[in-house]
Amino acid sequence: MAAVLFDFSGTLFRIESTESWLRAVLAETEISLPEPELIRAARALDTVGALPGGSFPSGRIPDELAPVWEIRDKSAELHRTAYTGLSRQVSLPDPALHDALYDRHMTPTAWRPYPDTAEVLGALRERGVVVGVVSNIGWDLRPVFRDHGLDPYVDAYVLSYEHGIQKPDPRLFATACDALGVDPRETLMVGDDRRADGGAAALGCAVHFVDHLPVTKRPDGLRPVLDLVG
Repeated sequence: MAAVLFDFSGTLFRIESTESWLRAVLAETEISLPEPELIRAARALDTVGALPGGSFPSGRIPDELAPVWEIRDKSAELHRTAYTGLSRQVSLPDPALHDALYDRHMTPTAWRPYPDTAEVLGALRERGVVVGVVSNIGWDLRPVFRDHGLDPYVDAYVLSYEHGIQKPDPRLFATACDALGVDPRETLMVGDDRRADGGAAALGCAVHFVDHLPVTKRPDGLRPVLDLVG
């Protein structure tokens, strides 16, 4: 393999828990909630899927949000509308908290790399294998990689909202291969979403899936990539 493309959320990094997310925003805004109410609100936010990169909505997407939800990763505006719309299904003490929560999830401190992320990216660099990050997302994740010291290992970022194309559309993977100057047939795509990331197979890429688990429960899920690259 000449190149490896990685998904971002659930593959290289994992977002904080919904409870941690809510606690951080309440602290930043100096709004207090009784502990039982905070736990209730965090669980409700998790159930509706309000945290990008967190749990998928467990119930039906509201009718007014359904059209936006399907194309949420095609622009920054659509992404914010979709997730704040889900968040607003949950009653919070100040309506401004819904946008504050969305803003929080875009900060580097809200994300943690998996334990073997740096090791695997570093090993690929030593082998001369180029790396791209291909993500369905509505905001610029580059600061997350810079803050965690992983940006030097990434040769190209291809983000859906910057191209108006979202996975599994093969054109997004083709854009990544072009940016890296590699043949898709010599490229491995690594992700956690069989539908979205599996779209790379239509282009001729090999595909490998990892489990979307909390950081503490997936200590070495990326290491098989090194064997696949050869």
